[in-house]
Amino acid sequence: MKSLTALLVTTILLAGSGASGAAVRIEDDPGGQIGAYVDRYEGMRSSGEMVIIDGYCASACTIVLGRVPRDKICVTSRARLGFHAAWNPGSNGRKIANSEATRSLYSMYPFEVRHWIDQRGGLTPHMIFLSGRELAAMYRPCNLYSHGSLH
Repeated sequence: MKSLTALLVTTILLAGSGASGAAVRIEDDPGGQIGAYVDRYEGMRSSGEMVIIDGYCASACTIVLGRVPRDKICVTSRARLGFHAAWNPGSNGRKIANSEATRSLYSMYPFEVRHWIDQRGGLTPHMIFLSGRELAAMYRPCNLYSHGSLH
């Protein structure tokens, strides 16, 4: 009976300790409204979750770079980040540039990312992509074997 109790306590303790080792995988996220992403990533920062960028992350999705600590972000060889100026939908479906939101978005990025954006002409209506060696020089590669339970 003692060994069964000890096993149960150990299992509970291990399950509880796994929460801090949780991870979120970004694979195909085209972005959306800035505020929703700020809230989402603030929650991830507070929880201490690891973020694995393993595919497409564009527009507001890229806010993760400025809201989640660098040591909690890793990238795979498939990671591809897309940046552009912020916009609002117009009455006829056209995109209307929002310079205030673009400045706010830009200010959320870490220095290295802002520098990379500046070297490419800044945030404009046209998408620019950060991936491969350039991205790997800024963020550490993921050790996916240590996160084997991710889906």
